[in-house]
Amino acid sequence: MNLVKITIEDGGTAFVSLNHDKVNAINEKMVDELSQAVAKLADDPSVKVVVLTGSGKFFSFGFDIPEFNSYSREAFTSFLIKFTQLYHELFIFPKPVIAAINGHCIASGAMLACACDYRIMIAGRTKIAINELGFGSSVFAGTVEMLKFVVGPRNAREILYSADLMSAHEAKTLGLVDRVTTSVDIGKDLAEVVGNFAKKDPAAFGSIKGLLRRPIHESMLKWESQSIHKFVDIWYSPETKAKLSTIKIHD
Repeated sequence: MNLVKITIEDGGTAFVSLNHDKVNAINEKMVDELSQAVAKLADDPSVKVVVLTGSGKFFSFGFDIPEFNSYSREAFTSFLIKFTQLYHELFIFPKPVIAAINGHCIASGAMLACACDYRIMIAGRTKIAINELGFGSSVFAGTVEMLKFVVGPRNAREILYSADLMSAHEAKTLGLVDRVTTSVDIGKDLAEVVGNFAKKDPAAFGSIKGLLRRPIHESMLKWESQSIHKFVDIWYSPETKAKLSTIKIHD
């Protein structure tokens, strides 16, 4: 694997790190590697807790827009099906998954963080947003259901309609982030969070997580396919394509 790094520590904590250029932009290869990682870690009895994080100064910028600007509608639709399946897999993953938000966490990067059980984020200049509306794009039905599950319907509406880039403290106020830390303290604070989850009985945790999330997951599945096709229609509209063509992320 080149764009995703997996490290399993003694004690059963698996660190899954996004590792794509400076901003960890999500492309098809990364999604394929993440899906493989999720399946592998679900079946590994030695793994108790999974930590999803990013390398460098970003958790993830979101989609690799310049790369997808070259995709046909059909190829992009196929990718979106893979991407949404990935966050479905994360959302119902039977073990605890913690998003360690080490840097900017934007758009589809924030969608992946929403699929996790717990989000710890570094304060300072780091921002988080599901900001698709800000550049003329939509989101997916599954994203909306996950966000409502995490922050409640009213705050989900605020996050999606405003498309604001939020600080860690602002995100915590809305419930999008569970714990705010610093670049100095994240190791210690993350270890505490991991330790608390690792102490849970695995079978009991998996059962309760399923009871909490499977009804939400059924709602996610109900409208996901329709929302993907609507997303593609908007993405390929002249207005949105013009905005997307100006976005550069690898400079």
